[in-house]
Amino acid sequence: MSFLTIFTAPKPFTNPHINIIQRNAIQSWMRLEDVSVMLIGDEAGIRATAKEFGAKHVPDVARDDKGVPTVRSVMAQGHAFSDSPLLCFANADMILMSDLVRAARQVSAQVKDFLIVGQRWNLEVTEPLDFSGDWESRLRAEIEMHGEFYNPWGIDYFVFPNHLYCDVPNFTIGRPVWDNWMVYHARTQWKLALDATRSVLVIHQNHDYSHLPGNKPPYGSEVAKSNLAKAGGRRHAYNVLDTNKEFIKGKICSPKQHLARYLRRLEHLFITDVMTGWRGRIAIWIGKIERPLSTIPRR
Repeated sequence: MSFLTIFTAPKPFTNPHINIIQRNAIQSWMRLEDVSVMLIGDEAGIRATAKEFGAKHVPDVARDDKGVPTVRSVMAQGHAFSDSPLLCFANADMILMSDLVRAARQVSAQVKDFLIVGQRWNLEVTEPLDFSGDWESRLRAEIEMHGEFYNPWGIDYFVFPNHLYCDVPNFTIGRPVWDNWMVYHARTQWKLALDATRSVLVIHQNHDYSHLPGNKPPYGSEVAKSNLAKAGGRRHAYNVLDTNKEFIKGKICSPKQHLARYLRRLEHLFITDVMTGWRGRIAIWIGKIERPLSTIPRR
């Protein structure tokens, strides 16, 4: 039994660039100590990739009316086919490193129920990565030179004990809001959503949106609106700044206060489901001020 199972529902491996970055991500996970990897779905290339790298393959997954896997089913399969005490869902383009496993061990030694999330770094990756030698140090140096710290709305990994998130709304995966609901759920149900940004560096490999209608990000799409409704509206869409604790130097502590977090707290006072009228206008205005401040790296 491994300590942590990382599971994901990859896109088809047919697009050459998606093929490269997903293989990069999976190889980074396979190199982590005491970690198992699970690939969920029967899209083209998943079975062969799982076999090549020695990952577990779970082909069966429920889908929405467009054929996209649902979060409820992916989560259910992640629970059903893992005996690890901790689970991590990660998007299949995310490079994860040993600091994630270390943080998971340290947090689980301190508390029973928790969710770990964090802001990501974006990086242009167009070639297979070299995982020989000290590959983590090379990637960290690359981030220092070329990485872009992304805003707190994009949440790409979730670490939690295997007894949590056993029944989630029937969101469509890979579309907006479901990730934000995960933070809301942790805050309201067991009162512990941890921001590990200062302790865990995760890398998102940039890609286009050729796999989506119109080759555009899914924000504002009908499926995004459906996910928002299933989450319970805008008031249930939390981001990394809405966590109530931070994980710093091996300890769970109160969040370090910074202007972006203050503004996010203020924004909450004015958020409405329709975002019209004076309250909605104030919330939008605060968000516009907050956004660039939230992309200043936190060390």
